[in-house]
Amino acid sequence: MSTFTLAADIRTLVGRKTSKLREEGKVPAVVYGSGTEPKMITVDRNQFVKTYKDAGESTIVELAVNGGSPLHVLIQDFQLDALRDEVTHIDFRSVDMTKEIEAEVELEFVGESMAVKALGGTFVPSKDSVLVKCLPSKLVRKLTIDISILKSFDDVIRISDIAIPEGMTIEDDANTTLAAVQAPRSEEEMADLDKVLELDVTAVEVEKKAKEDADAAAAEEKK
Repeated sequence: MSTFTLAADIRTLVGRKTSKLREEGKVPAVVYGSGTEPKMITVDRNQFVKTYKDAGESTIVELAVNGGSPLHVLIQDFQLDALRDEVTHIDFRSVDMTKEIEAEVELEFVGESMAVKALGGTFVPSKDSVLVKCLPSKLVRKLTIDISILKSFDDVIRISDIAIPEGMTIEDDANTTLAAVQAPRSEEEMADLDKVLELDVTAVEVEKKAKEDADAAAAEEKK
């Protein structure tokens, strides 16, 4: 298992005062969970982004607060500034390495499907993560799924098809469909779709004209 480390400092600034920390390239955060009282902390923004890129939300990170003994944590959640695309707050969850936990693990679809390449279908994933249960040391960044088993439009990939590491179980229903290949639309279906779009456009234009007429009538009455 790869080891990811992150340094943190205790913080006293809260509320709007944390904007000063963000200007200095730091991110306000909290850490809570097993083996620790809830603490308000800060981490370096660039270091966090790098760690998150490599570890994601399902890999243990060793978080050292004020240079102390590292806590084993998961990146539970974080918020982004929509305008600046910057991390503005982070939640870290400390875990007991001797006890099983549940976590969402990302799915990565790899390989080539003959139903797409040879038959012209469209690959359609229906889930991008699954809920797993295992010891924290058994967690992985992502689970890889080979889509080459999708050879026809009748084939599907289910949770039961995932190859999982030893010591891990998936808590979601094993029969849940994760991905399939959708057949290309026929000329008749495309023609029907065009008709629906034409009807929608006509309806919008009629509604717009009715509103313009009503607005004009109301303006005339005010004269």
